[in-house]
Amino acid sequence: MDISTLDKEQGNHISGIDRGKVVMYGLSTCVWCKKTKKLLTDLGVDFDFVYVDKLDGEDEDKAVEELRRFNPSVSFPTTVINGEKAIVGFKEKQIREALGF
Repeated sequence: MDISTLDKEQGNHISGIDRGKVVMYGLSTCVWCKKTKKLLTDLGVDFDFVYVDKLDGEDEDKAVEELRRFNPSVSFPTTVINGEKAIVGFKEKQIREALGF
């Protein structure tokens, strides 16, 4: 899935400090997802976010497939760092540590 083709409702890119490739998968209605997005924004990190509930058809399938690689339970939020480490849920301390804060 090409995150750059998503519209503002489905997801977006937030520019900031490069701490590696950071992607947050969430739901637009999830309070913990909003808290995670706010934390990443407040830290000034460069990241992408994908609101899976705003995707349709093939885009949704691709996002869920990608998410399942890191979090088999497909729960939200899931923050993936450098395609290696996944932090499931709003875990501020773990997110800060993984990003070097």
